[in-house]
Amino acid sequence: MRSHEIDYNIIGDDLQLVEIELDPGETVIAEAGAMLYIEDGIQFESKMGDGTEAGGFFGKLVSAGKRALTGESIFLTHFTNRGSGKKKVAFASDVPGKIVPIDLNNFGGRILCQSDSFLCAAMGTKINMAFTQKLGAGFFGGTGFILQKLEGDGKAFVNCGGCIIKKELNYETLRVDTGCIVAFTEGIDYSIERAGNLKSMFFGGEGLFLATLRGTGTVYLQSLPFSRLANKIIARVPTS
Repeated sequence: MRSHEIDYNIIGDDLQLVEIELDPGETVIAEAGAMLYIEDGIQFESKMGDGTEAGGFFGKLVSAGKRALTGESIFLTHFTNRGSGKKKVAFASDVPGKIVPIDLNNFGGRILCQSDSFLCAAMGTKINMAFTQKLGAGFFGGTGFILQKLEGDGKAFVNCGGCIIKKELNYETLRVDTGCIVAFTEGIDYSIERAGNLKSMFFGGEGLFLATLRGTGTVYLQSLPFSRLANKIIARVPTS
């Protein structure tokens, strides 16, 4: 299924939103609760699945079950332009940071991302789950055993906390704080390794384990994972 060709404009600096322009009949799918505003003529409906499933209701049920395993809502909201001219719909991130546009055509039609980073995508984008290959990544990686896989030939948008860092690896290795990974291409091998010696692990402040990314491809990182921000806030909440 070919993805709909959508136009977009990212608005803002550190607290961004993405405004998507739809031609008549075009659709964009988004996480539940991500919509900021819609223009008259756009209709929306919550559905199980992303609209690419085969097998009717059973296919949608399987897709919903996979989304539940990633920790996301089993429903996606479909926004369709039913009007006679171009109409706009906007989506906002639920974390203070950036919205990253990803043209899946530039990454071989697929990219892996953390389960909570997907925001919206053109209709025709398949949102599936992917298992991390190693037990260490599942137990200590911060992203769990399951990642989201975005597949298609259109545009998708993901959230990141703080600012975005794009790294291009060419048979190289990059070690990263586990919560700072947003997305990476399938040419990257993802594993978890010990963070130095025992003294560094327990007293270095960087956690016990680091994510290790090896290979050739693209990696998107975030400077401020929401979990890190939330921990700072909780630590300063009065207990009495």
